[in-house]
Amino acid sequence: MECMTFPIEGDVPEGNRIITYEKAIQEATEQAMTNDPRVFVIGLDADDPSAMFGSLKNLSFSERVIGTPISENAVCGIAMGAALAGQRPICIHLRVDFLLSAMDLIVNYMAKWRYMFGGKVQVPVVIRAVIGRGWGCAAQHAQALHAMFAHIPGLKVVMPSLPYTAKGLLLTAIQEDNPVIVIEHRRLYSHKGHVPKKLYGVPLGKGVLMRKGGSLTIVAASIAVIDALNAVDLHKIDADVIDIRSITPLDTDIICSSVKKTGNLLVVDYAYPFCGLASEICAKVTELSFSDLHQAPQRITFPNCSVPASGILEKVYYPSSETVAQKAIEMMKLSNIKRA
Repeated sequence: MECMTFPIEGDVPEGNRIITYEKAIQEATEQAMTNDPRVFVIGLDADDPSAMFGSLKNLSFSERVIGTPISENAVCGIAMGAALAGQRPICIHLRVDFLLSAMDLIVNYMAKWRYMFGGKVQVPVVIRAVIGRGWGCAAQHAQALHAMFAHIPGLKVVMPSLPYTAKGLLLTAIQEDNPVIVIEHRRLYSHKGHVPKKLYGVPLGKGVLMRKGGSLTIVAASIAVIDALNAVDLHKIDADVIDIRSITPLDTDIICSSVKKTGNLLVVDYAYPFCGLASEICAKVTELSFSDLHQAPQRITFPNCSVPASGILEKVYYPSSETVAQKAIEMMKLSNIKRA
């Protein structure tokens, strides 16, 4: 049975309906399951009262919400087999760290089969995984590994920052014939924003300009977008703020277009620095727009060490809106000196 398609919308949500990020994901799942009987949810605690931090609560199709034992490799294997058989599974993982137990399946099978079989095999699996600090999650429960997955050809990786984007990217991912990893930050679940009730999609590989400025380009993803917006608004920083939304495919056009105007680039990526997303964006801009730059691109990331458990150490480890503001102001001062 073919699923009914729905429109891929522009960047600005219409209407005044405000719901939480968590509710936006729940609504997207409900609408996808209503729209297409091939869509089902599977994973640890999928049918638990906690319902994936509330994002799977009160779904009408409870028979298509399958809770599983703790075996990420088995869950991904079942989801992949179902996808190969024509279903469209949403495979949930309470932490992105747990995907490491299924790396062989994700990297060597899901990501490669369409390529290896000349496009004749489709693997429409959506993998939802959670990142983010909380209650001392520490080194094994608070990593951000999006760059690792984005490194693999055949995998698409998205990181929604707003409720509107959370719903739209998930619905688009479910329509994809390639595996898509949707990474959600647990501290965003309570955030509220404008979300249309209708079915819509947000395009993969298309960033959005959240604030307009002329002196600095700030590029961010996930909760780093919120910190960048707070930094710019609070300190009245004259900066473009770009939410890239999609890690791969990456919208280099919107970034380079902004850098052409501002001449300065700051990338905010809450993850490890070495071989990370921030490094890739800095490298891309240096390759494509070197003559537009007034100074070397800068980045804000985690320190190059594992996440601590201590609340005191967390305050030092994690960047914040103040970190973004300080670096932005520093870069703009240096740029003005060089121009003078």
